[in-house]
Amino acid sequence: MKKTALITGATSGIGRATAYEFAKHGIKLVLCGRRQERLDELEKALSKQTEVHTLNFDVRDKAKTLEAIESLPKEFQDIDILINNAGNAHGLDPIQTGSLDDWDAMMDINVKGLLYVSKAIIPQMTERQSGHIINIGSSAGKEVYPKGNVYCGSKHAVLAITEGMRIDLNPFGIKVTAINPGLVETEFSKVRFKGGKEADSVYKGYKALQAEDVAEVIYFAVSRPAHVNIADVLMFCTAQANSTIVKKN
Repeated sequence: MKKTALITGATSGIGRATAYEFAKHGIKLVLCGRRQERLDELEKALSKQTEVHTLNFDVRDKAKTLEAIESLPKEFQDIDILINNAGNAHGLDPIQTGSLDDWDAMMDINVKGLLYVSKAIIPQMTERQSGHIINIGSSAGKEVYPKGNVYCGSKHAVLAITEGMRIDLNPFGIKVTAINPGLVETEFSKVRFKGGKEADSVYKGYKALQAEDVAEVIYFAVSRPAHVNIADVLMFCTAQANSTIVKKN
């Protein structure tokens, strides 16, 4: 029986790489994102390998999120694997000069968006007494670094919610995993630095994790035997020791 995975933030970075990785293994895909043209490209590319359905919505919008997931056709309705990947970082300001809009964006997407999508999917998992939820956290959920304040707060929240899910869903046999990458070379920094020059220098002088590296770890977690749950993963590139120490050439 083919499994079905729903991936949020599927149009770029880790979400996109995970869609490609899952397709290779014949997992049916529900790909969610805000950019319809990118969703269309993905569907075209991956439907040669597996069945694909796309949903165009913003996880910040509670009503649209619930409505979109409710609209799934019958053959995509039973979600076996939920990848809560949609997330963002806005700005690198110290707390005293931080932007309220940036703070809202991070809390709304990283925390509330994850909760909205989970709320739409968990009831069917508890009913079937099976399923696997993978929340994409960050090394920022493990330690706070200068100017990380609210972003780190949002990712600490993701870890706490993940642990809470694991406890509450334990009686239903549902697996819950947190995958926490350090520096990954994606569009992430362009968003964080608002397209500024700093974005180009973030990944210079060393080899950062690639989105595909994280996708492989995600697939490893979902492909373990039924009695194995990879509860929590912290992954760095070799050059990174923690949130502030990176060996650059």
